[in-house]
Amino acid sequence: MPDLRTRPVRRAVPADDSALGELDRATWSTLHSVQPRPQPPYESFFGDRSRPEHLYVSEVEDAAGEVRIAGYIRVVPPTPLACNAHVRQIQGLAVADRARGRGVARVLLRAACLAARGEGASRMTLRVLGHNGPARALYESEGFVVEGVLPGEFFLGGRYVDDVMMGRPLAP
Repeated sequence: MPDLRTRPVRRAVPADDSALGELDRATWSTLHSVQPRPQPPYESFFGDRSRPEHLYVSEVEDAAGEVRIAGYIRVVPPTPLACNAHVRQIQGLAVADRARGRGVARVLLRAACLAARGEGASRMTLRVLGHNGPARALYESEGFVVEGVLPGEFFLGGRYVDDVMMGRPLAP
């Protein structure tokens, strides 16, 4: 494993667009995505549904001092309704291959929950594909529980896959 030093999680900025787009394309898989594989010409990573203020990024610094984005987590209010304003939803989590196994996803997840709590949220939810065992194990280890399952909701890679809804309270 290359020598990498993890830096503190930070909010994304517009200048991260290209690096986040590259990371998103590099990590694309039917293990976690229901969208088709991105094809050129590539669209901007940021858009109406995914703005810099929705994302937190983790960076790593290599032995030569080069800093690169190692992962991101996207957190948004699940609806625009005032009666749902206490909830945040994770709608994307990706970690670069070079940074896997270093706790990047866990750090991003914890930072997102802490930030959501700081914004007044009391609950965090997410959806994960049923066959994504590593992600489900991570979420469960961080206090998320299965709150619902839509059996066979997606047809990916030649098979039907469950859509699993998970959630957890955000401690005060």
